[in-house]
Amino acid sequence: MDWEAQVDEGYSGAAVLRSSGVEVAVSVEVSGRVEPVDGRYHWGGRVAPAPEVAALVRGGKRTAELAVAGGEPAQARLGELDPWGGVRITGVGRPPWAPAAPRSRLPADSSE
Repeated sequence: MDWEAQVDEGYSGAAVLRSSGVEVAVSVEVSGRVEPVDGRYHWGGRVAPAPEVAALVRGGKRTAELAVAGGEPAQARLGELDPWGGVRITGVGRPPWAPAAPRSRLPADSSE
């Protein structure tokens, strides 16, 4: 399935974050889009507060791998820690979630 051609509604739910030999079960809310400037798929969102992830960020770790059920793991970048303990996460390229089924872009039939 061509993930770049899909209409993406993102992913919200359980995931596994791996960085520097640490594996943490997390909850994420992520979405993505093809960026017209560079033509590549950019995805990102937030990792819900998790002490282990906050410790990675405070320790200077910025590279990670994110995996969700039904998707292949994807390389990610950990961003800043927010005031609630969550962490911004971003990636470029194939997202970690399985693409949604293609949706028709044709208008609904309005005939009676």
